[in-house]
Amino acid sequence: MGLLARLRKEWFIIGIVLVILSAKLQPSVGVRGGPLKPEVTVAYVAVSLIFFNSGLSLKTEELRSALLHVRLHLFVQSFTLVFFPLAVWLLLQLLALTAIDQWLLKGLQTVSCMPPPVSSAVILTKAVGGNEAAAIFNSAFGSFLGIVVTPLLLLLFLGSSSSVPFTSIFSQLFMTVVVPLILGQVCRGFLREFLDRRKPPFGAISSAVLLMIIYTTFCDTFSNPNIELDPTSLLLVVLIIFSIQVSFMLLTFAFSTRSGSGFSPADTVAIMFCSTHKSLTLGIPMLKIVFEGYEHLSLISVPLLIYHPAQILLGSVLVPTIRSWMTSRQKGLKLSNLQPV
Repeated sequence: MGLLARLRKEWFIIGIVLVILSAKLQPSVGVRGGPLKPEVTVAYVAVSLIFFNSGLSLKTEELRSALLHVRLHLFVQSFTLVFFPLAVWLLLQLLALTAIDQWLLKGLQTVSCMPPPVSSAVILTKAVGGNEAAAIFNSAFGSFLGIVVTPLLLLLFLGSSSSVPFTSIFSQLFMTVVVPLILGQVCRGFLREFLDRRKPPFGAISSAVLLMIIYTTFCDTFSNPNIELDPTSLLLVVLIIFSIQVSFMLLTFAFSTRSGSGFSPADTVAIMFCSTHKSLTLGIPMLKIVFEGYEHLSLISVPLLIYHPAQILLGSVLVPTIRSWMTSRQKGLKLSNLQPV
C-alpha cells in the first residue's frame, strides 16, 4: 500500500494527532467563550449532528433476522455493559495503589462504561466471515441501550461534575442524543432508497465532527496551566488497554466455545468483537455532556482515544488467525455431522 493510500485510510487517527497538536499551539481558539463558542457549537450542534447521523445510518430494518438470537444478544450486552465495567472497577482498586495518574485511571473506567461501536466490530466480523447480522444487531441495539445505560454507569462509578445537576445532564442527553437519533431514524424511513443507492459517507461525517469535539476538549486542557500529562502513566495505560482487550477477547472466546454454549463459530467471532469493542463516536459526546465543567475532562478522555485505534489495530492483526480458526472449526463440525451415528 502506497503512502498516500495509507494516509487516506488512517486519516482519522492522523486527524486526532493534528487536532491535539493544534490545541496545544493555539488553545485560545477552542476554549469556552472563545471564537469557536464550543459551549454552543460543540455541546449542542456537533453532538446532535453525530447522533442524527447515527440514526440516519443505522439499518434497523435489516436487524429482524438477527432479532431471535436472544442468548447471543444477552451475552454481548451483559458482558459489555455489566461485566466489563465491574471487572475494570475491580482492576482499578489495585491500580489506585500505583503511581499512575488518577485521571487516566478514571478514564479507563469511562472506557468500560461505553456501548459497543456502530462500525468497527461489524467491519471486523465481516472481514473474518462471522455472523455479520448478529454484529449489526448488537452494535445498533448497544448504541440505543448505551444512551440510557452509559450515563447511568458513568454517574454510578465516577459521579458527575458538581457544576451540572443530574436532571440537567439527562435533559441535555435527551435533547442532543435521543431526539436527533429518533429524527435520524424517521428520516431514514423516508430516504431509505436514496441512502442505499447513494451510500453517503456517514462514518467520515461523524469522524470529522468528532475531531472538532476532541480539539475543543484539549483546548480547555492546554489553556489550564495546572494540568500535566505524565508520560510514564500514559505508557502504562496503553499497556493496560492492550492487556484488557486481549484478556477479554480470550475470555469471550473461552465462554462462547465451551461445550453446550449453543454458539456457532461464526457467532463466536461476532461475540469476541462486539463484547470487547467500545464506541468513541458515542463516547466522547457523552463524556462532554456528563462531565461538563471538569477541568480534567481531556485526561479522562485520553484512554478512550487510545482504546479506539488499539481495538482496530488488534482486531485487524487477529483477523487472519480468527478466520483460519473459524473455517477449520466449521469444517470439523460439518465432518462430525456427516459421520454415521
